Amino acid sequence: MSEHSSNGTRSRIKELEKEISELKKRMPAHSVKPEMVLELEEKEEELKELLKKKPS
Repeated sequence: MSEHSSNGTRSRIKELEKEISELKKRMPAHSVKPEMVLELEEKEEELKELLKKKPS
């Protein structure tokens, strides 16, 4: 992975972590909209994939 790509991956990981945190804060305790759950799952899956590829 190139330096530029690695920096992009790190910034995307930070961005996803922030988005996931904000999304969880917005979620109500009850009656969560399916769209919110789907968005959270998609972001968490993307984060998981990026963390697998991230160089140590």
